[in-house]
Amino acid sequence: MSAHRASPDEPWPGWSTSRAAQAAYGKHLVRIGQLVPALLYAQVMDRQHLAAAHAARRQDLIDSQVSSLALECRDDLLEAAAVLDVLALCHGHGSYLPRPYQEDSRPVPKDVELRTDASDVADELVRHDHRHGTSTTGDVPSALENGCTYAERDAVRTYARREWIASQERRPGI
Repeated sequence: MSAHRASPDEPWPGWSTSRAAQAAYGKHLVRIGQLVPALLYAQVMDRQHLAAAHAARRQDLIDSQVSSLALECRDDLLEAAAVLDVLALCHGHGSYLPRPYQEDSRPVPKDVELRTDASDVADELVRHDHRHGTSTTGDVPSALENGCTYAERDAVRTYARREWIASQERRPGI
């Protein structure tokens, strides 16, 4: 096992974050690094439990799993938005794909795709918070619409970042 000690500069061995990510997340950047494997593991296990319940034809277990997923939806959106935002910040600022986006044969630059994905997940958090009144910091931006601007995409990412940092500040020992 590596003796690496996670820091905002290097959350994982060999992965250095950008100044933009460090400025946006500060001391909380270490937690982002911890979320990546946790989110992947949780997704796999959730799907495995649902598949097992389905294979056993246990509607009660399926209902229980779906109910649990629904309760955890905001946390999942918040964590995924933070992880994607940090990854996008590590690729610098720049453009997004248009909304709506039409697939074609031209390759999409990875940094553009990553920024777009980060804003799309942040938008789902915004929509969730509008629908359920679950914002903890207030000032929820408008949800993204077709033809939205880069500034609107940046605004939903900034909102998700603010919500995630606020959730971390409430954690004991932070």
